[in-house]
Amino acid sequence: MAEHPDREKQTYDTVDDYIAAATYEIEPRLQEMRSVIRAALPDAEEIITHNIPSYRQHGVVVVQFAGHDEHTSLSFFPAGAVRARFDAELQPYRVVKSSVRFPLDQPLPVGLIADIARFRLAEAQEFAARRRSGH
Repeated sequence: MAEHPDREKQTYDTVDDYIAAATYEIEPRLQEMRSVIRAALPDAEEIITHNIPSYRQHGVVVVQFAGHDEHTSLSFFPAGAVRARFDAELQPYRVVKSSVRFPLDQPLPVGLIADIARFRLAEAQEFAARRRSGH
């Protein structure tokens, strides 16, 4: 983020560390994304993976979020089912591979973020059940 030119070299141990390193403009959005995701995934473990905040449940990373100079993003992998299910809702945003970018000059779509998190949780549950059954 702009005031941290070496942010790419920084590593974060906690989501609090990640958010604390954000610029003044981005920090409230990151806090909001965190709150929305935690409400949608109350039993998920909050961790740092790939140096960004992540939420893991059933042994699977359900969603991740990040802050950038011009947007915040929500990431999800695999992306195919999410993109298919939320195609219409994602149209106003730039979707790149397995993430959607929310411009800083627009309010966060908190309902969409929560819906994607819950959808991904259902996918994670199904994946974990298949893995347990050996399929």
